[in-house]
Amino acid sequence: MTAAAPASAPETAPDRKPGAQTDERLLKTSPVKRLLGRPELGSVVGALAVFLFFSIVADSFLRAASLSTVLYAASTIGIMAVPVALLMIGGEFDLSAGALVTSSALVSSMFSYRMTADVWVGVGVSLLVTLGIGAFNGIMLTRTRLPSFIVTLGTFLMLAGLNLGFTKLISGTVSTKSISDMDGFSSARAVFASTLNAGGVSVKITVLWWFALVALASWILLRTRAGNWIFAVGGNKDAARALGVPVARTRTGLYMGVALGAWISGQHLLFSYDAVQSGEGVGNELIYIIAAVIGGCLITGGYGSAVGSAVGAFIFGMTSKGIVFAQWNPDWFKFFLGAMLLLATLLNAWVRKRAEATT
Repeated sequence: MTAAAPASAPETAPDRKPGAQTDERLLKTSPVKRLLGRPELGSVVGALAVFLFFSIVADSFLRAASLSTVLYAASTIGIMAVPVALLMIGGEFDLSAGALVTSSALVSSMFSYRMTADVWVGVGVSLLVTLGIGAFNGIMLTRTRLPSFIVTLGTFLMLAGLNLGFTKLISGTVSTKSISDMDGFSSARAVFASTLNAGGVSVKITVLWWFALVALASWILLRTRAGNWIFAVGGNKDAARALGVPVARTRTGLYMGVALGAWISGQHLLFSYDAVQSGEGVGNELIYIIAAVIGGCLITGGYGSAVGSAVGAFIFGMTSKGIVFAQWNPDWFKFFLGAMLLLATLLNAWVRKRAEATT
């Protein structure tokens, strides 16, 4: 009787080490690769450069009161830049955003004044009307399959005409009547246009609205299914639709998000001055888009972040106020804004290429 042969060890290919078939999704990514993959990296580098530049050329730039002014200027753009950035990540534009801010303020003011109601009633009606206009943009886009450029350009022209026409029809002039003596005005101003004191420094409440929107948008993008839908629709809407992503609902929701930002900005505009000029806001839609692009959003969609849009708005605030603090001619502001747009776009493209090369 022969002894049983000992069990042989599992064979291993001579040129393959155990564990070589590890799932790529489980591989650890180096901090450098993760950093290069962040959409807002280029804008952060640009923001540091702009901050250092004005810290050197403008003696008053680093004062607490000056930085508070910069934050306020950034917040008035950032409140709109956040939802515009989400819309761009979803692959769409909204050229009516600037006029929609004014429409929101006008509806609030004129409804309250004409109906002699508490201003909060006007604020509520304005919210419904503004969200309805956002939904109109989204539905028109999905039903007609026209480019968002055409749809929102048409909405912009209609809103600009309605703003002027209704204001002159109701008020007899191009501006609304004062509502500062109406019930609820003081409480509404506290919510939308008050000034807070923090450590002896005055901070506008719009800064808090801005930060809250950035946090909410970041959570939606990075922690919810809706965020995955936004990136998918912006990357390839046909492929997203084939995978079951509700493309039409996602687009409409994004336009309503822009409308929500326009409502907040419009109420701030109204309760800061208690009257509104019907022609305000025209042209600001380009500034919102510029802030989003500087913050790392791609024109083609599918890439970007809410934090990046906030950094882009902060760069805008530093530049607009830094020129004043440096006592330069403000006529040069548009030149610097255009130069920043080009440089930020080139820097973002370079960062993205580096990120793709290291993956």
